Amino acid sequence: MSDLGYILRKTRLEKKISLDDLQEVTKIRKRYLEAIEEGNYKVLPGSFYVRAFIKSYAEALGLDPNEVLNMYQSTLPAPTIEKPVVEAIRKNRSSVRNTEKMSRWASSLMFVCFILLIFGIVYYYTYKNYKGTPADEKPAQTQSPRITDSTNPSPSTSVNATGDGKATVLSTSTPTPAPTPTPPAVQVKFSATEKGVDNYIITGTANLNIQFKITGSCWIAVNALSPEGEKGTLLRQKLYNSGDTDTFDLASSAFLNVGAASALQLMVNGTLVPVGDTPNPKRVQLNLQKS
Repeated sequence: MSDLGYILRKTRLEKKISLDDLQEVTKIRKRYLEAIEEGNYKVLPGSFYVRAFIKSYAEALGLDPNEVLNMYQSTLPAPTIEKPVVEAIRKNRSSVRNTEKMSRWASSLMFVCFILLIFGIVYYYTYKNYKGTPADEKPAQTQSPRITDSTNPSPSTSVNATGDGKATVLSTSTPTPAPTPTPPAVQVKFSATEKGVDNYIITGTANLNIQFKITGSCWIAVNALSPEGEKGTLLRQKLYNSGDTDTFDLASSAFLNVGAASALQLMVNGTLVPVGDTPNPKRVQLNLQKS
């Protein structure tokens, strides 16, 4: 047990707080709390979660989280610099040779492809000239309009009598019905980043559909926002694992607090919203604007 774990466990026992009670308050699994007390940080998902869990543990016991994190930092071993060995040099030389072989092979392949391309072009134009082009088609003869009897006009035509006694047919066009207006498509647009929060505007829909697809260990909290834009209701706060999915259907805007952005694939009303490709925290606000 490390000094940090001893202090945390001693403080917890003095305040008569069990691990089950601490798990309920911090929303951290009991086995992670035990690992922190024993100093077995390898059990935890990653360095980011180690610091986050230790901070939540300290705040739940009423300790100064900054002093506890400094104590944790002092327990980490200093990074060591390994001396280069002859085996690494040999591997580098062999990799260089393999690269040269691949380069020569790629050059040969490109040369062969170039020769085949030339033969293909020559064959195409030779075949085209041999086949020939089709003869020009004669334009279709147009028929002159027929003169109908002025005493029996058709329902779709009208007769106009001229001064020389001849009648010409005037066609009447049928009015085209007005096209039915289509509803606007759902649009998800990036607005701005304010105080570390990425804001998106969603239009063309009355509801907000949020879908999660988790590709790694990731802690996420979802809040439904009030009409004034304040955090209203905490819908879910959970540590997701790789392969997990989740869906939220809301009639209001939402706020997402993501622990590791690279482990989350976020879809909003069928549109992919990029949250980042690094395992850093990310905060996203989805502003639903109803028409």
